Amino acid sequence: MARRRKPQKRDTVPDKQFNSKLVTKFINYIMLDGKKNIAEKIFYDAIDQAAKMISQSDKLEMFNKIMDNARPMLEVKSRRVGGATYQVPVEIPPHRQDALAIRWIIGFARSKKGSPMAKALAQEFADTFSEQGNTIKKRDDTHRMAEANRAFAHFRW
Repeated sequence: MARRRKPQKRDTVPDKQFNSKLVTKFINYIMLDGKKNIAEKIFYDAIDQAAKMISQSDKLEMFNKIMDNARPMLEVKSRRVGGATYQVPVEIPPHRQDALAIRWIIGFARSKKGSPMAKALAQEFADTFSEQGNTIKKRDDTHRMAEANRAFAHFRW
């Protein structure tokens, strides 16, 4: 008998402008120190700037394509077998795919020092939309690592 209950996922409230739970999740990742209004302003400014950069009219469709381009399908996890550690490729569940993609996009936008966060995020959105830039490189590196270690896939648990 389990001594602890299984943690339950909380349902997120869709955002005001696009009525999307994924947008809310993205905004929550941007947020620092509980300042959600600032995070929302950064996100909406960035999505507007990115839409102008790539001349896209439907912003939600553009955001969904950006997320599709950034999501990794496979990753490697360390597995210890008989004294040796193997990098075993595993498929990533959908909620982790979203989390990784969001984390990568925001992380690379934050690393661009000297420009406002909204502008850096817009640039990262535009690069990811056109399948280039740091986020796409990170996704491809992750896939390449999983592909290189395909021989150890039988150690999957």
